[in-house]
Amino acid sequence: MKKFILPLMLLLLVGSILAVESAPSAVVGYVKYDCVAGDNMIALPMESDFAFASEVGEAIGASTIGYFDPTIPDWVLIDEYPWGGWTDEFAVANGDPLIIYNEDAMVFYSIGNLPATIPGYDLVAGDNVIMHPLNKGALDLGSLIGEDIGATSIGYFDNTIPDWVLIDEYPWGGWTDEFDTSIGKPLFLYTDNAGTWPSRARNNNIDSNSKIGAKK
Repeated sequence: MKKFILPLMLLLLVGSILAVESAPSAVVGYVKYDCVAGDNMIALPMESDFAFASEVGEAIGASTIGYFDPTIPDWVLIDEYPWGGWTDEFAVANGDPLIIYNEDAMVFYSIGNLPATIPGYDLVAGDNVIMHPLNKGALDLGSLIGEDIGATSIGYFDNTIPDWVLIDEYPWGGWTDEFDTSIGKPLFLYTDNAGTWPSRARNNNIDSNSKIGAKK
């Protein structure tokens, strides 16, 4: 099953490689994740048929998959048994950032319709893991996302280390470093205050600066 689904996803991609971004109501698109052998962060920015984590794991050939629970705060992981099946299960939804472990390098494409509503994230005071939303393409630097949220630390997962690369806001303004970010990218952040981001009242508008591989 694993060997069948990934090639099928790649075939679906071929028709959209050369197309341009269109209105959300008429778009099927994709976001690409280059994964190494080992730990990786992916997300589910496009609508898909995945309902459970095990389905994602089986589709991409991962042996471990998990999500960050900010109330612990820690990762909740499930593992695939060598004889089939998984140690546990959890539901997945559009916008979820996920950590995976896979034996081989591969490319994962989140392929599907643009979501009718861009999900917001309920942030706790402390550590959180989110996905760079599709309607925030203009915020193409880590510091810009951090300032928009009100976070004091923000970072991305470097799967070549593998670890999070973080930058911190100085008390007097500015940041210790900078990094590029784009829609669909999983991000780690620390904030002093609980809240919701982005505002759900503005979630239906896809940012014109968002770079989504798409076709009508």
